[in-house]
Amino acid sequence: MNEIIDKYSTHSKNLGKAEQPSLDLNLEHSKYANLNEQLAEASLRLRQMRGEELEGMSVEELQQLEKNLEAGLHRVLQTKDQQFLEQINELQRKSSQLAEENMQLRNQVSQIPPAGKQTVADTENVIAEDGQSSESVMTALNSGSSQDNDDGSDVSLKLG
Repeated sequence: MNEIIDKYSTHSKNLGKAEQPSLDLNLEHSKYANLNEQLAEASLRLRQMRGEELEGMSVEELQQLEKNLEAGLHRVLQTKDQQFLEQINELQRKSSQLAEENMQLRNQVSQIPPAGKQTVADTENVIAEDGQSSESVMTALNSGSSQDNDDGSDVSLKLG
């Protein structure tokens, strides 16, 4: 009698253990099926947003889809406009910074003494293109500079 009770106890314990993995497996299968359904539904909505598979939709569903698309388009346009404004502000800031740097460079250039006469004086032994020495060119320039040049003509010198 004890053997039969032991066999019954052992068998009933084994049945309980065998059912436990079966319940876990059923739960996992249920979760998998649920996620698979959600994926199929999301894929369908995505295709519908692209304008595909619209045949089975009612007028109300199509209107709701249109509202959703318009709201999404509005958000996209707002984001794009915001980025354009940020880029414009950044370019304006850079422009003002470059203008300031340009003014500083102009001030620095205006403070540099003119070096035109020094350049001619430094090149005394250079022969001009027409065969004159730099000394004769400098004499001609100095004599020309003593006269009033009110005729507005520019004199240029190109040393070879």
